[in-house]
Amino acid sequence: MQNALSPIDRKILRLLQHDADLSAAEVAEKVELSQSPCWRRIHRMQEEGLIERKVALLNPRLLGFSITVFVNIKLSAHGRNNLTEFEEAIVGYPEVLECYTMAGGSDYLLKVVAKDIASYERFLRDQLLQRPHVLEAHSNIAMSEVKRTTELPLD
Repeated sequence: MQNALSPIDRKILRLLQHDADLSAAEVAEKVELSQSPCWRRIHRMQEEGLIERKVALLNPRLLGFSITVFVNIKLSAHGRNNLTEFEEAIVGYPEVLECYTMAGGSDYLLKVVAKDIASYERFLRDQLLQRPHVLEAHSNIAMSEVKRTTELPLD
């Protein structure tokens, strides 16, 4: 799909992923297109799923989430039911911002936010380690944030 994007579509997507609050008129002006064709392009890209949704990015630190932890999870059993059960549970934990199935030494990688170390420890002990088939959980606490973006490299 990426190769089918015109240069104007790419410009539109770059602008919107940087600032989703831009109106169709503002985007049209920046890509040197009239408003109606620009709106149709945006609408088409939404219909095709290129634009999944528009969200507000919040500042975790200002909202009291001072800890970001990357957790490697290893399961004791890998049957389809065990994987599905684990994944369904993870989706229900608001502390887990991201979850990836991994190849290599661990089965899953989680990105978890917490107010502090004590609240992360409670989540780890009371929730994560209580899941059936969780054999190991290795926590890596982020010391500082060097880069955080949601913008895909569309060039």
